[in-house]
Amino acid sequence: MVQLSILELGRVRQGSDRRAALDDARALAQHAETWGYKRIWVAEHHNMPSVSTAATSVVIAHIAAGTKTIRVGAGGIMLPNHAPYVIAEQFGTLETLFPGRIDLGLGRAPGTDQMTLRALRRDPESAENFPQDVLELQAFLGPVQPGQRIEAVPGADTNVPLWILGSSLYGAQLAAELGLPFGFASHFAPQMLDRALEIYRARFKPSETLAKPYALVGVNIFAAESDAEARFLATSKQMSVADMFRGVRQPTKPPIDDIETYWTPQEKSHAMQMLGASIMGGPETVRKGIDAFVARTQADELMIVSDMFDFAKRLRSFEIIADVMGQARTAA
Repeated sequence: MVQLSILELGRVRQGSDRRAALDDARALAQHAETWGYKRIWVAEHHNMPSVSTAATSVVIAHIAAGTKTIRVGAGGIMLPNHAPYVIAEQFGTLETLFPGRIDLGLGRAPGTDQMTLRALRRDPESAENFPQDVLELQAFLGPVQPGQRIEAVPGADTNVPLWILGSSLYGAQLAAELGLPFGFASHFAPQMLDRALEIYRARFKPSETLAKPYALVGVNIFAAESDAEARFLATSKQMSVADMFRGVRQPTKPPIDDIETYWTPQEKSHAMQMLGASIMGGPETVRKGIDAFVARTQADELMIVSDMFDFAKRLRSFEIIADVMGQARTAA
């Protein structure tokens, strides 16, 4: 049966603040582990007023310290922004503090704009070294070898699980070559989803890490008591996407009754493409949507995004998702 997990961006809502967003992320994880979610990941994004997870390893520590069993990790660390050695130290420390619960997903994109990339003091060309950086990081997290003069402390021999993440065919090819689990970001870039999964599975080479392919797939799910309420709650996300195309960056807005009054036809077209991997509705609609999506992708795990303005409604969304999938497991 497909596993369920959560992608968390620490969304800042209008009328609230960043501390509340981070505490909400921790509270969500506490609820999620009681509902049977396998993991919760946070993503590295910079210079986004509505996203509070830029210091990704610090946010992971905040969430892990407030939970007991759920796996907590990066979905992901944008490795070209960092020295692999530093990431090995950070995640080795996390694994030391929270043994057996830390994941490290790795992305090749900068997770920001070019101006902010310069503020990070990173060369855009560093993305070309991504495969070598992944192997270097993997080595720092593995056992210390004879003659090795640089050791990640903590980090060495923690063997933090690595994932390759992507929204194109590149990540699928690299994950297959290295024999690592693969996560596809179809929650915002669904266009190449099917082809990427096909390439990953066809080209996968078994490794010491993984004997067979393991695919995690991102999907937006807006669950509520009824289809109409779910469509209403989803407008907050739709407005955020429209704002992105306008070059406007602001906290998450409360939902509105008629999204058609907010966006232009062109913005709607772009948003529908970007949010193509989305399910919204009441419990039965969500169950059918998940069944169809899993049948299409054969995903081993779903990484669910459920961005809503009202935190209580957001919690309820994840609870409904877990409930309908729990019923499916019971039936199976």
